[in-house]
Amino acid sequence: MTVTIHHALPGRLRVHYDIREITPRQAILAQSLIAVQEGITDISVNTNIGSYLILFDSSIISQAEIKNLFKALGPKYLDDEKLLEAVSQIPITESITSIFIGTMINHFAKKLLPLPLRKLLLFMNIVPRVGSALGMCFRHGNIFSTQMLDATALTTAAFTGNTNTASSISMLLNLGEQIEEVTKRVSYGNLAHKLLISDEPVHILENGEEKTIPADALKKDDLVIVREGSMIPCDGTVERGEGMVNQASITGESLPVDKKAGSGVFAGTILSEGELVIRTRTTGRDTKVHNIIKMIDNSQNLKANAQRRSENLAEKIVPLNFALAGITWLFTRNLTKTMSTLMVDYSCAMKLAAPIAVLSAMKEAAGLGISVKGGKYLEEAAEATTIIFDKTGTLTFANPKVEKIHAMKEYGEDFVLQTAACLEEHFPHPLGRAVVSLAEERGLLHPENHTKVEYIVAHGIASTLDGKKVRIGSAHFIFDDEKIPFDEKVRDIQEESAKNGESLLYLSYDGELAGVLTIGDPVRPEAREVVQNLRKTGIKRCVMITGDTEGAAKKIAESAGLDGYYSQALPEDKVSLIKKEKAGGKVIMLGDGINDAPALSAADVGIAIEGSSSIASDTADIVLSEGGLSSVAATRILAQGLIRKISANNAFIIEVNSALLLLGVFGLISPQLAAILHNSVTVGISVKSMQPILKIQ
Repeated sequence: MTVTIHHALPGRLRVHYDIREITPRQAILAQSLIAVQEGITDISVNTNIGSYLILFDSSIISQAEIKNLFKALGPKYLDDEKLLEAVSQIPITESITSIFIGTMINHFAKKLLPLPLRKLLLFMNIVPRVGSALGMCFRHGNIFSTQMLDATALTTAAFTGNTNTASSISMLLNLGEQIEEVTKRVSYGNLAHKLLISDEPVHILENGEEKTIPADALKKDDLVIVREGSMIPCDGTVERGEGMVNQASITGESLPVDKKAGSGVFAGTILSEGELVIRTRTTGRDTKVHNIIKMIDNSQNLKANAQRRSENLAEKIVPLNFALAGITWLFTRNLTKTMSTLMVDYSCAMKLAAPIAVLSAMKEAAGLGISVKGGKYLEEAAEATTIIFDKTGTLTFANPKVEKIHAMKEYGEDFVLQTAACLEEHFPHPLGRAVVSLAEERGLLHPENHTKVEYIVAHGIASTLDGKKVRIGSAHFIFDDEKIPFDEKVRDIQEESAKNGESLLYLSYDGELAGVLTIGDPVRPEAREVVQNLRKTGIKRCVMITGDTEGAAKKIAESAGLDGYYSQALPEDKVSLIKKEKAGGKVIMLGDGINDAPALSAADVGIAIEGSSSIASDTADIVLSEGGLSSVAATRILAQGLIRKISANNAFIIEVNSALLLLGVFGLISPQLAAILHNSVTVGISVKSMQPILKIQ
């Protein structure tokens, strides 16, 4: 393989190769083979222009040695079928600039050809375009399509002898379509990159030896070694090893999941701990995330209504183009003016800008830790007037906390807490963890001076400390089973705890009540602010549904500043209550547990919060893997910004293209200039659609 040095700096080298000598797949194979050489820190290839950019450590390898490495890549390597199979896909290196330059060169080069040959090439370009338009007509019964509009303009110019005009129109149509395709592909690629793509080299096992290859060279059944802190580059199955994988980008689970031999893993997830050897199942565009993106684009049900309206509006306007062209010809008999009206339509820009805006918003959401399963859900989140919160784990942390310590008789708070922690640390349940956590915060050591600890299911814990009987547990256990004398002070404590929805732990020491610990599940500190922010976005009603007691529900609802609450609700009750709330407008349901899954499904938009169960995450339409409650308001603001962007884009498209049509009708612009300006508007509005929403609020 012959290369020439095009540009060189210390540690940086650009070389060119003859694109007629090797195929793009061979060029990528060469990239993979050079990348693993000692001293090479990075290498990228542009198969369109035949160029490699190499970064290297000049203390290990020289420019001459790098050139010799390429020279050594003969047919033995580049024609090896097994090695070529490892190149799973050709990377997309197109840019709008390169497409424009390439198209212009091709167009003007054709002008040097004899006229008969130019006409033949033009005819070869017209036939597929007309065939596509007719195919659309027969398949969908749609005579007035944008394909037919383009085919009519091109055919009219060609068959009236305007070869140069027809050639220019053909070139501009091809240029516009290529640019539109690249623009859309870039938006898809950006979303996929945000969700999973990594530029890290991949480590594989081959014949018992570890090798490093670029991610593009990974293929099915390769054994990939993933170490702590690295991104998993493929969908696959763990062959051996064990580790904790952060799957938030795919499932929304905030806590790492244990993976061992036989477990499935997804591309884009992070290995937090351990080391895994993974058998590759799918790579690149076949991975779960790419399939999700493809499903979102293909499923009409998952498109935002605003997006569908844009597409429908674009289709309805096309017949008006034909009508305008007919009227122009009827009154002017001027073919140039008529073709100018055929070169401008509203459909291209509308059909491209709306989905790109949706994909861009989903990409922006992904960057904030918000996984959206379709543009439809962003729109419905923007239109909702009611939001319903689950309590435990959503408005609260589902992490009980000791609120008060009531010491009895001569026992002090420290004694009660220290003794309770001494027993509770042996049986980690939520209330026990709250006690132990507070003791650690206060620096209260609880040495093991007790005898064997016995856990009595649904009652409490029994032991002996310094020869004295110690018991901790429920009121029934302490007062009924253990016959500890009831203290009248306890009645006031019980009434207050019932009012606040708090739980009580009773501690007895040497046959008498030593203290009572009040334990609650406090509201998240940001809850009230989040509710206020949601109201600013137009949410009219904020309510809570919980299976908890009336007292607990009332306390949390008041703390969070909600409009109301439903307490002691079973999962089936939650569904009924959501249906009731939907009578007043679109409803968002926010939850995290298995019992919330039916309610998440019943709402117009189900949102699973950070730390949700896998069932809740799978059922939800939007998953918040970062940011907690604060991400709910961000989701709403982003969604509303998306709808405004699509509406503004449509208005701009109609205004500008209408102006172009008028200029064409009055003969102020040629068909070629009309096509250029029309395509420029399409590309410009598409690029604008890619801009972030939250940063421009």
